[in-house]
Amino acid sequence: MTDFSAEITAAIDVVRHDVAKLHGELVRYGLVVWTGGNVSGRVPGADLFVIKPSGVSYDDLAPENMILCDLDGNVIPGTPGSERSPSSDTAAHAYVYRNMPEVGGVVHTHSTYAVAWAARGEEIPCVITGMADEFGGPIPIGPFAIIGDDSIGRGIVETLRGHRSRAVLMQNHGPFTIGVSAKDAVKAAVMCEDAARSVHIAREAGPLIPIPQDRIDALYQRYQNVYGQASDARRDNNPDDDTTDEADAS
Repeated sequence: MTDFSAEITAAIDVVRHDVAKLHGELVRYGLVVWTGGNVSGRVPGADLFVIKPSGVSYDDLAPENMILCDLDGNVIPGTPGSERSPSSDTAAHAYVYRNMPEVGGVVHTHSTYAVAWAARGEEIPCVITGMADEFGGPIPIGPFAIIGDDSIGRGIVETLRGHRSRAVLMQNHGPFTIGVSAKDAVKAAVMCEDAARSVHIAREAGPLIPIPQDRIDALYQRYQNVYGQASDARRDNNPDDDTTDEADAS
């Protein structure tokens, strides 16, 4: 078994627990069916990440069967879960971590409305303030890519590098999201599907009303740099307060 320092071992354990628990959020928000979809999290201070095993029921996911990988997507032998096969998207996640060092979490779902936009090869236009807040503009379309190697990862990086969006709709496939942590990437996945659904319904009812770019910029600036800091300060001062971001934003 690979020997890690006490600090890295502790960090791996934290990420294992977080990633296992966060898969439940995908189920809670209706973003996945059967065993599809995945969450991964980077291990702070190490060139490692944790991802779910392939083909395992969400009800059976636990910290001890999460899989530890290096940044080339290789399973670390002798570690808990290493006897299983990692998610089929592991190479894509690994490519993102190698090429976007600021990313601490990656999520893939097959959420219905986001997949529908991806099937049309169409970006989601930024026509609601929540999208401006969260994504700073439209949710872009990434290229068509085959599962199994790092092609999807290359498409994610090429599309999102330099883009304010933390979500990309891979053409004919579905959404991938990134974040500073696994939890942050899960939040982006939830908000991506919410935007996909709302904009789809709005367009079915009539023409969409664009938000001027300067207003999008102002909304994004406030949400990312003013509102968030205030929320973090409130939580730091009251660690028992579980008020959600969505509730605070009202």
